[in-house]
Amino acid sequence: MRSSGSSTLAEAAPARRVKFLDFPAQFAEERDALIPLIVDVFARGNFIGGDEIERLEDELAHYLGVRHVVALSSGTDALIFALRALGIGPGDEVITPSNSFVASTAAIVHAGARPVFADVTGDQTLDPQAVAAAITPRTRAIMPVHLTGRVANMSELGALAERHSLALVEDAAQAFGSKEGERYAGTFGVGCFSAHPLKNLGAAGDAGFLVTNDAALSGRVRLLRNHGLSDRDTALSFGYVSRLDTLQAAVLRHRLTRVDDVIARRRVNAGIYDALLERRAVFVPETPLDTFHTYHLYVVQAERRDTLRTWLERRGIATKIHYPVPIHLQPAGERLGFPRGSLPQTERQAERILSIPIHQFLTPDDVAYVADAINEFYR
Repeated sequence: MRSSGSSTLAEAAPARRVKFLDFPAQFAEERDALIPLIVDVFARGNFIGGDEIERLEDELAHYLGVRHVVALSSGTDALIFALRALGIGPGDEVITPSNSFVASTAAIVHAGARPVFADVTGDQTLDPQAVAAAITPRTRAIMPVHLTGRVANMSELGALAERHSLALVEDAAQAFGSKEGERYAGTFGVGCFSAHPLKNLGAAGDAGFLVTNDAALSGRVRLLRNHGLSDRDTALSFGYVSRLDTLQAAVLRHRLTRVDDVIARRRVNAGIYDALLERRAVFVPETPLDTFHTYHLYVVQAERRDTLRTWLERRGIATKIHYPVPIHLQPAGERLGFPRGSLPQTERQAERILSIPIHQFLTPDDVAYVADAINEFYR
């Protein structure tokens, strides 16, 4: 066996190829169902709004157990509109993690508020103690991110929000179907979801939705998504264009009927990794017994991460890093006042995290091949 410290890694052609994603396999599985839906949308010629959108919103509300769902053109707009509908803007602070996709922080900036970063725990989700220490008289909201499909500690974060009269705006972009106890991610406060094609519940393009039990907030978001129009000729405010396309609604309605199966297949793959990955090789955070992880991503934390990634690539295994540079260290984040060293756990994890294939089209042999390759590297 060639050592991981060798000057050259394996040169032979890989024994197999393991894709990080497999959209062609997804289309092959869904083709017979999707094509009639697409033809129907074109035949009716109703491309914006209408019954398809309303049915999707009703079906999502039923699935999540909430009163109101507002379909939007992206999860980013859901975050921005949530903050705006809550009246959060200039002079306000919103506490959030820095290890998310840049859209989380961008939404706070676009609302006119100031992002305040708090560090994370070993499982990459907001540390409630760090959040408590970051609360000031200007704090208006906490924005936890349910990263990778793992639910943040909503029991403690929710208690903090209630104690300090703060709004909870959940970035649940990666966590459709995830739970803490019997409650779905996104239903503890105002839930903001992405339905980008990469997500477990994904459209065939950009899409998103906001969920809430507050009828008034839902109404404000509905105005924001459609130019502030209450009807064709009456603008109650100046809004935006963030309507979900009817075509994407049709795709999402179909995929909603299959999402539990998608999640179940990903959880099977995660279970194989959990069983086979040697803990001396990588760190995989434990999932609390009262939570349900949907595995949008399967992330390990590894020493010599970049060398490991090359090792896996030469064995035909595709990987990603979500995300290599925390937002507070991005060029856009430099002015926010969080220098290197201010979020040690976040920064340490950014050097070690690696997302390995978890999608529902992997075979058990594929998953075992990946796990064996990782274990071999550390031997």
